[in-house]
Amino acid sequence: MKVVGLNLDIIWKDKTGNFKAIEHELQHQEADLFMLPEMFSTGFCMDASEVSDRNEESLEFLKTISKEKNTAFCGSAPVEQNGHFYNRMYFVQPDGETVFYNKRHLFSFSGEDKVYTPGKERVIVSYKGIRFLLQVCYDLRFPVFARNNDDYDAILYVANWPEKRVGAWEHLLKARAIENLSFVFGLNRIGTDGNNLFYQESSHCFFADGKEISHKNGNVVSAELDMNELADFRKHFQFLNDRDDFSIQW
Repeated sequence: MKVVGLNLDIIWKDKTGNFKAIEHELQHQEADLFMLPEMFSTGFCMDASEVSDRNEESLEFLKTISKEKNTAFCGSAPVEQNGHFYNRMYFVQPDGETVFYNKRHLFSFSGEDKVYTPGKERVIVSYKGIRFLLQVCYDLRFPVFARNNDDYDAILYVANWPEKRVGAWEHLLKARAIENLSFVFGLNRIGTDGNNLFYQESSHCFFADGKEISHKNGNVVSAELDMNELADFRKHFQFLNDRDDFSIQW
């Protein structure tokens, strides 16, 4: 499976502008799955009442472009539902089938936990023979939540992870791949946001042994996920069989 991520320089609080930019960047790209960054339509913004989707604008955009390109899309957007705001990651298939994950670990350092409501479910979606665990940015720092119970093959992280802490981002992505014997694709944004935070190009895809398998061309990062290679690796190194049993209490 070919996965392509867009290192988007998100336009602050401008959904229409970001939708147009995404269409322009990906018009000549082909993939089985396209990834967009965290809050791809607005930037990582705490003005939830101003920027959150009330009519599923970001989801409708994903459904439209997914159908047009006949491929799956994922990315997160701020959403208002029943009086609550969520940082919601969507996984949209070409036929319109949609799965979503509400970000569990809210970034208290920025006050995200004071504005948005945390999710309560761990979400895995199967597409074209690969099981994907959906994760958003700060979730990366919490390995228990992402622990592989032999129920997924790849983790997808979409993020707005600033340059000041990018070392942690890159090391933790590789660690998640190694400890979970899985592909890990971490897609970060680029540019400067409305809070004057700078984001350097730092998107990566790692194989289960920690080897980088992504390729970069301009604002596009791509990787081939070879399930036969992963199956052979897991058969030879059966570390998941020795994992600890535990349950998560919310």
